Amino acid sequence: MTDVVELPPVAPEVLATAVESLTSRLRRKLDAAVEQYAALPVLPAPDGAGVAVQCGEDAVVVLAPGPDGTVREDGQARCSCLLAPRCLHRAAVLGCCPLADPPAAAPAAPADAEAATRAAAEPAAGPEPRSEPSPAPGEPARPEPVEPTPAQRRAAAELWAAAAAVLAAGVPAAGAVPQAELLRAAHTARLADLHRAEAAALRVVRGLRSARARYSSHRTADLAASLRELLLVTALLRSGPADRSVLGTARRAYRPGGALRVQGVFREPVLSATGYGGVVTYLVTEDGRWVSVSDVKPGGPSRARAAGTAPVSVGAAALDHEQLSRGGLLVSGATVSADGRLGSGRGVRANPIAGLEWGAGPLAAVFARPLAQAAAERLADGVLADPELGEGARRPVGCDLVLLGADRDSVLARELDPATGGARGPLVRLVAANSHPELAHAANLARLAEHPGLRVRVLGRVDPDRAATLRPLVVAPVPGTEDTLRLPPEWKGRADLGYQLLQGANFPAATGDGPLLGAAGADLLRDSPLWRLRRQVELAVAGGRRAVAEAQRSGGARTDDAALRRTGFRTAAELTGALAAEADRRQRDVFGRLGDADADRYAECWLAAAVHLTAAERELVRASWYAGDEWGDSSSGDGRGPVPVPSPG
Repeated sequence: MTDVVELPPVAPEVLATAVESLTSRLRRKLDAAVEQYAALPVLPAPDGAGVAVQCGEDAVVVLAPGPDGTVREDGQARCSCLLAPRCLHRAAVLGCCPLADPPAAAPAAPADAEAATRAAAEPAAGPEPRSEPSPAPGEPARPEPVEPTPAQRRAAAELWAAAAAVLAAGVPAAGAVPQAELLRAAHTARLADLHRAEAAALRVVRGLRSARARYSSHRTADLAASLRELLLVTALLRSGPADRSVLGTARRAYRPGGALRVQGVFREPVLSATGYGGVVTYLVTEDGRWVSVSDVKPGGPSRARAAGTAPVSVGAAALDHEQLSRGGLLVSGATVSADGRLGSGRGVRANPIAGLEWGAGPLAAVFARPLAQAAAERLADGVLADPELGEGARRPVGCDLVLLGADRDSVLARELDPATGGARGPLVRLVAANSHPELAHAANLARLAEHPGLRVRVLGRVDPDRAATLRPLVVAPVPGTEDTLRLPPEWKGRADLGYQLLQGANFPAATGDGPLLGAAGADLLRDSPLWRLRRQVELAVAGGRRAVAEAQRSGGARTDDAALRRTGFRTAAELTGALAAEADRRQRDVFGRLGDADADRYAECWLAAAVHLTAAERELVRASWYAGDEWGDSSSGDGRGPVPVPSPG
């Protein structure tokens, strides 16, 4: 069986240059060519260096990536046709390639370890901030805004214009040419040290590709969030002094981390919409920091499943990912990236050590905090937070739960009070971390839903887009109770929900179903009328300006406006009306002829609506984690304390 040959990633500027070199006639054919060539087989190049795509009888495109496996120079993409390199074949094949991330900064030399440690915490190069007075006692420090340079302002203006054009066009009209214009502007932003804006532009292009290819994993909400981030950052840069976080930081290589003692916690399968699969194993250091070891390569669900038991590439440690998630490592000469990934460089040495139970060591503190407090901390970032630096929001939270039963696509649960053994806090929804049918998440969640009254220890992520929702990643028995899981000894006390399938023998015997406590109750986010504003925001992204204008003419926008005002969401109503009115506004010249619509004004109206929607929804999600405490859902109704939770039998 031969290995499947994949197209290599391509640098955004190489793709943008290839599209810009086409004539207007060839640009009109580019989208159809990309769709056609995406179905062609990818073969090894005749000379063995790179890959080749046969686009016709006399047209063979050869891609010869550099040492890092990425096409980063124009000369690394060649076509045999007479029009090369300004040919449709070459540009279309490059358009089929996945987009490469920007190159990481050069790693520091070992002798500069102290300086490298300081540099890892410093932002990317940019205008130097002026000195600021020390804050008053008890007052948080407020970094002084920095003034963007003229080059940064120009780059931000180019990105704004390209993003506004994509927003006005919508997904159906945002083909290869508008995407190339956005990629060219992103490259200019990187040269001007606008790394956050560049990252947002790349996410927008990937989202557009996913939407146009109709990938099952595509969500319009994700594309809208990326477009909101891009327009917001460029608007702040164009308007004057901005916070240094708006500039962003460059991708940094692994930096010296000295000696580390890490304990394995769990492993998670990874599947991406761009065709990558693998595993990430999460560990904690002695001081409670989360680090990870990943193995993600081109491949689908089969690769994600197989990677769960693949060898770990850290210091030639004789462990696979399953063993590492239950054991630990003593690492010397460790290197750690900015997002906490452990490196596997030549000077790294690692020795396996015994693992710890969840109730001991650095993980004990994770399960000691009330769930509502931990969730509120994960949701503390506002709309202006950089999503590239949102590792804090993705940090797992730990809790002991009692399961109440199934509700739609989720399992209802409440947190166990360690003092009384009863339930406390809000009604929590457990939703599958990954719903792909070839992974075990959904099947395990369905098994758990069949056992109301079961106590289970959970480590998962807070879902920032759903009210009081947790996405469990690994489960374990709750100490000191019989009504909990029974796991085999080889699982070492916990089950990775993406890999290990729970069976009937893993649950306690029961004479009948346990009682379902309470009801699903009100969902603060789902039951709010903000869905009307979200529908308008996402319609603008999916269908473009024309779709929003049609909704205005049909009266749907006026209905949404009235409903939002009636329920007290007046600002949302005003923004909905302003967006719909601007979408339907066309300028006329002195002779009364219709002219081009104002893309800038339309983008400003959409951005205002999207930012308000995000902030309002985040507040509702944050409030949902305290709903039980504030409204008495976790009490017996007479103020006497938590509800006692009966046993399953």
